[in-house]
Amino acid sequence: MKSSTLRTYIAVHTWVGLVAGFCLFIAFYAGAVTIFHEELHAWETPPPRAAQAAAEPQALIDAVLAAHPKAKDVFYLRLPSRYEPQLVLEFDERHFRFDASGKLEEFKEHSQLSGFIYRLHYTAGLPRSVGLYLLGVVCVLYGVALASGVIVYAPTFFKDLFALRIGKNIKRMWQDAHNAIGILSLPFHLMYAWSSAILALGVILLAPFQYLIFDGKLLELVGQDIYVAAPSKPAGVAAPLLPASQLLATIRREAPGVQVETLSYRHAGDANAQVQAYGKIAQHTVADMAAVVLNASSGKVVRVMVPENFSPGTRFLRSLQALHFGGFGQAAVQWMYFILGMAGAFLFYSGNLLWIEARRKRQSLVQPRSGKLMAQGTLGVCLGCVAGVSAVFLINKLGPADALPLWEERGYYAVFLLCVAWAFARPPARAGYELLMLCAGLTLAIPLAHWFGSGVNPLLALVDGDGVVVGVALVSLLFAALYRKMARAVLQRGLHGDPHSVWSLRAPTEAAGEARQAA
Repeated sequence: MKSSTLRTYIAVHTWVGLVAGFCLFIAFYAGAVTIFHEELHAWETPPPRAAQAAAEPQALIDAVLAAHPKAKDVFYLRLPSRYEPQLVLEFDERHFRFDASGKLEEFKEHSQLSGFIYRLHYTAGLPRSVGLYLLGVVCVLYGVALASGVIVYAPTFFKDLFALRIGKNIKRMWQDAHNAIGILSLPFHLMYAWSSAILALGVILLAPFQYLIFDGKLLELVGQDIYVAAPSKPAGVAAPLLPASQLLATIRREAPGVQVETLSYRHAGDANAQVQAYGKIAQHTVADMAAVVLNASSGKVVRVMVPENFSPGTRFLRSLQALHFGGFGQAAVQWMYFILGMAGAFLFYSGNLLWIEARRKRQSLVQPRSGKLMAQGTLGVCLGCVAGVSAVFLINKLGPADALPLWEERGYYAVFLLCVAWAFARPPARAGYELLMLCAGLTLAIPLAHWFGSGVNPLLALVDGDGVVVGVALVSLLFAALYRKMARAVLQRGLHGDPHSVWSLRAPTEAAGEARQAA
């Protein structure tokens, strides 16, 4: 390859990576945590003070419809599961259940920790209407960066794959770590770049074909692959709902082995009432989602979707979703995705550090302003995200119980913005040390906050076999130790490392004196 062509690919890889890196760090860090979405929901929700009264789903439906007739248009029934033991009915963002005495009660979700971190994953903290599509565009750029990176480093693939040269050459050390993680996890990153772009921008990507080739009928053709069923239209004829137990029996007969999680009702009390059932089904396929659509008044089967009868389009889309969210393979796949997600976040962090090292003037105490600004921006955004996520965990256990969702969201943004401001107000090395110590302190406090807020001792949870509490505690301790070690490394480099760097804390006079002695 010509040197000019190689330089072009290096420039593309570098600048596309820098442009996309900040958003992708947040998406990967939050996404790694989100892999354990259901487990986090169990962690964030305190155990009920009193057991919920045993009730049939139909009893809850009848009670809510009698008290709130407007709910008949659209409502959702969430069935008890491993991490959500309560029977809950939702409509119009309102939640209902039976209390311990069997009385209908409306309640607010205790927390939105898992939901907020998931939203952070696909919006990078931006407003949802903007963040989703921006992340889709960023993932397209991410794919360009991956392709150009492979072209640039393919010639030295086997030579430097397992090289990690730790020493005084900081740039080489970061380059080795960046390349090794990037190449070893390349299939994972290719899948994420591709699936993220499709899931975020799928409808937009179809637009040219919709109007230029299929004369506006493409969405009708692919609709059955995207949606389980078209929403039913009311007939205007009154008809009672069949008991939920009878509908569930039909659903389980049509999709043997399905673990129904949610029932979605439309137009209850109408002859065209519809119920859509969703759940997981154990099959030897990547996609394990099943759905059954019934007429909720007559029990007539409208559609059955299980992996064995998926159309090619449905199989592609559902398998892509399962690959993206790690929804297969149980705990082993979850932990693998978690590790790869965190490694991906490091990939973007280290890419920015490499850019800074590449532009360092090794014979001048005054470094380029661009390098200092990039260092400050990287520290503020990346470590602000880390500290903000840890703060959300703390607020979940220590914040006011009646307003936790609001406190969790505001707490994240407050910590994130303060970290960004702090990074630009302090020298990069000093800010790096202080922000990493903040991340270590906040993360270390998570098990203690859980103990204080819930009364559950993590050590006793280990004896009781509560894997969720123990897992969060162990990961928090491990990451707190890692952040502290990184903080000490930043401080040591600042005090004793090369003074010709934005990461130096040594006074110019001291550095100049050492240079004269060396000469």
